[in-house]
Amino acid sequence: MGKLDGKKAFITGAAMGLGEGIATAYAAHGAELCLADINPRVDEVAERLRSEYGARIVTAHMDVSAPGSCASAAQAAIGGLGRIDILCAIAGVCKLCDFLSMSDEDRDFHIDVNIKGVWNTVKSILPDMLKNGKGSIVVMSSVTGDIVADPGETAYALSKAALVGFTKALAVEYADRNIRCNAMQLGYARTPMAEAIAKQSNPSDPEAALAEMAKAIPMGRLAKPVEVGELAAFLGGDESSYITGSQFVIDGGSTLPESVMGV
Repeated sequence: MGKLDGKKAFITGAAMGLGEGIATAYAAHGAELCLADINPRVDEVAERLRSEYGARIVTAHMDVSAPGSCASAAQAAIGGLGRIDILCAIAGVCKLCDFLSMSDEDRDFHIDVNIKGVWNTVKSILPDMLKNGKGSIVVMSSVTGDIVADPGETAYALSKAALVGFTKALAVEYADRNIRCNAMQLGYARTPMAEAIAKQSNPSDPEAALAEMAKAIPMGRLAKPVEVGELAAFLGGDESSYITGSQFVIDGGSTLPESVMGV
């Protein structure tokens, strides 16, 4: 028996990277899923998980930055699964650029996807949770912005730090209605986003950039997306029933060193 048996979860950004890793962990633990993404590859992920785990899965092609798209996806998910117990708001973007060179369009891209995308998704799913009298929301924030930052990350840091405040405010507002909300603060995982950052940092040798990322992590490696999925499964399930408004760092110890000397 899986710890998420009987749970019905809605996961954004599920076509690849962290979203796919979280969907994999949820399927392995017995959850029924709605996998949502703007990328049509989400259907391939759903088929893989059905084949590997026998999971019941519906998909939704959804643009998190568009409220109408989120509302339609939520309706499809509820229609297909019956209800939503867990929302994993994972979809996110990152573009590196120094502050003075960043265009307003790129700044707003981060805000529209990373901040408004979570806002729109939660607003679409929360009414069903309230109707059912319970729910757990897992927000993908980052160590970037709230704890650390590197040059070129102003827009990304802005957007991810905002999600910490959103998580806390939502948690306290709905705690008395049995709705929990917690944030995961990830360091580096081996995902298409990390690979894109590496390519921006070192276009001629992105693998070298990824190796440098790993060297700065005490555990010596980037996270596997499914490892992040295990944390998301804990926060979404009943094992974390008395936890809300909290931040969970999952970074292999990357924010621990007082300096980089000797790492």
